Amino acid sequence: MDMFHIGQHAIDSQVILAPMAGVTDLPFRQLCKRLGAGMVVSEMITSDTRLWNTRKSSLRLQKDQNESLHVVQIAGGDPDMMAEAARVNAANGAHIIDINMGCPAKKVCNKAAGSALLKDEQLVADILQATVAAVDLPVTLKIRTGWDTENRNGETIARIAEDAGIKALAVHGRTRACGYRGEAEYDTIAAIRKAIDIPLYANGDINSAKKARQILDYTGADAVMLGRAAQGNPWIFREISHYLKTGNQLPAPGREEVRDTLLEHLQALYRFYGDYLGIRIARKHVGWYLKDKLGVTEFRKEFNQLEETAPQQEAIRAFFSTLDQAVHAA
Repeated sequence: MDMFHIGQHAIDSQVILAPMAGVTDLPFRQLCKRLGAGMVVSEMITSDTRLWNTRKSSLRLQKDQNESLHVVQIAGGDPDMMAEAARVNAANGAHIIDINMGCPAKKVCNKAAGSALLKDEQLVADILQATVAAVDLPVTLKIRTGWDTENRNGETIARIAEDAGIKALAVHGRTRACGYRGEAEYDTIAAIRKAIDIPLYANGDINSAKKARQILDYTGADAVMLGRAAQGNPWIFREISHYLKTGNQLPAPGREEVRDTLLEHLQALYRFYGDYLGIRIARKHVGWYLKDKLGVTEFRKEFNQLEETAPQQEAIRAFFSTLDQAVHAA
């Protein structure tokens, strides 16, 4: 199966971009969608609507007016506030509301949100029921396998979610206590697949087309959800999607395509954030795109000193030109 539905929405690729704070902004979501992601999810936004007038939150709430499927992720630990956040996002044009119960960050968990909620199954049920009842849109959920390795209650949470009317579930194959350490495990995701009938996405350490195929086969999930593997590598959606449909591996993008995509991504960041912020956000993306390239350490030191857009673009062109010369010299 290479298509599934979330409510009335058909998802035509089994590769989904995970929400990541500070990463999955509008420019990055548009790029990943264009390169084959079946669905992209916004950065997590607090359920406290009083905080939405900050510049950071207003940027996170931005949507592409031409976007056919706008998925907004909300986080919080109060059922009434989560319901209100869902209602406001629905009024602002969201098509799907996603609830975060997967973020392991201390600053999120200390506020009894994200994966901290997995400790309190009754509160999980209250939040899910309140949010589902608040909107006519499909509501989805992202969780981890449990609170810690002694308390892997992902299967129980999954049943609670389906009973509450959640339309799809993403599961990261680590517990809250694991953070991002160690390797993801997929046995819990496979058990969850047997326990529920709603669409399921497997998440965690999926970084290649072959790994995606292997995890889909092992867990029975409907889709894979990619986070860190997409940083600096938006082509991974195209590669996985093609492999799942054909069994053939696409070649990695050539240097010219990498350079042109990176330059285009930076331009989109400048437009979206304005020059001052765009220049600074560009730095981390450049680090991700070029992390495996020869001479990148020295280049990044110099690049991170640049304070204007044109010199940033020129530096990228010059860096790729140097790479080309090195290949020809070899």
